[in-house]
Amino acid sequence: MADVEMMSSESIDGDSHDFRSLLSSLEIEFLIRNTGDQVKIDSLEGKKLGFYFSAKEYEICQIFNQKLVNVYKELSSKGDFEIIFASWDYFDHSFEEFFSEISWLAIPFPYLEDTLDELNDFFQVRNVPRLVILDEHGKVVTDDGVSLIPKYGVDGYPFSAEKVKELKEVEEKARREQTIRSILASPSSSRDFVISSDGNKVPVSKLEGKTIGLYFSLSYCKYCVDFTPKLVEVYKKLEEKGESFEIVLISLDDEEKSFKESFGGMPWLALPFKDKSCEKLARYFELSTTPAVVIIGPDGKTLQSNVAEAIEEHGIQAYPFTPQKFAELDEMEKAKEMVQTLESILISGDLDFVIGKDGVRIPVSDLVGKNILLYFSAHHCLQCHCFLPKLIESYHEIKAKDEPLEVVFISSDNDQASFDKSFSKMPWLALPFVDARKSSLSRRFKVIGIPMLVAIGSSG
Repeated sequence: MADVEMMSSESIDGDSHDFRSLLSSLEIEFLIRNTGDQVKIDSLEGKKLGFYFSAKEYEICQIFNQKLVNVYKELSSKGDFEIIFASWDYFDHSFEEFFSEISWLAIPFPYLEDTLDELNDFFQVRNVPRLVILDEHGKVVTDDGVSLIPKYGVDGYPFSAEKVKELKEVEEKARREQTIRSILASPSSSRDFVISSDGNKVPVSKLEGKTIGLYFSLSYCKYCVDFTPKLVEVYKKLEEKGESFEIVLISLDDEEKSFKESFGGMPWLALPFKDKSCEKLARYFELSTTPAVVIIGPDGKTLQSNVAEAIEEHGIQAYPFTPQKFAELDEMEKAKEMVQTLESILISGDLDFVIGKDGVRIPVSDLVGKNILLYFSAHHCLQCHCFLPKLIESYHEIKAKDEPLEVVFISSDNDQASFDKSFSKMPWLALPFVDARKSSLSRRFKVIGIPMLVAIGSSG
């Protein structure tokens, strides 16, 4: 066992610990890089550390991993931050494949068989990905790095509560003093323009005084692909009517080819590819799903946080996206809900059933009188993976009280195999993967992003 200097750290439960002694007590005398270099534990003294629990087999880990890679590239140059990877992979080839994609440190795979359980207990890790960040004194500053990294990126470093508070105060000040220029221009890079699909630069000043829709989108997002033509239709109709309205694409794509192919078919403007303002605006407007259309009024203030659902449901009737217009739309929706029943929601022709495990058919009539949650989700969705354990926990708690509750999974997966993977982890019912009701329910309940829960009362 290595003779290392004691360094205390604060665990998740607030007790005082010594994580370096922990590693040594587990007979982990060195860490490795994917180059094969060995790094002694005591060389990490005085550095801020991230303990990263992850695995190749989980898509959610792969999605988060890319975000962490980008942040680490920028932070590693500081020389005072390091990440230690503790793999949850079952096989060494999975570990090696995953490890080859990253440049930070890792606990050698052979050590993990005997030590991973103790590390999980020490940091209270129950699922992955999990990123626990410690300051230079070994104190745990956050056990929720998985949320902070996508939300704040490099700007969140060192990810302490004080830093997060500081960033939130800056954002609040920016909201109070918000203008279209403060949103779209970038003083740090001297960029004061947006671009058209043919590459021309359009000064931000030309957008002042207009109603602006900020369209947050991902080219590979199925919902974005389906939504874009509807938005194009609304945009062109408003253009024909001479309305003072413009859309600016805020692309969250990582590949320039995808951005160009997607933007090339759009008639509006955009921020340049990979402009740092894109991620900052996603954070600033607290983006939780795509597609999203944030409406900025003629005075430069935020009018609506997301009108994608309204455009999906009402098209041009949702314009000019004012509170008064949305109040009218709400009254229309209430009138529809007055005649709604569970059968009218879930039965369509001969499709009068949901399925349980092994494809067993459960008549919709068996669900009448229960509280129903329609759970729209997909295997490829990062947020869905994060949300699912919480929903399962709540489901079991409510069922244990003998409450009349059931959940019906409505898949947004692209293939049967992905559906099967998703449904296998769920203790409730589902619509079959191939089922015409899925699209009609998505339209009816204006499902633009996932995960999404629709609650149906016992009366339907």
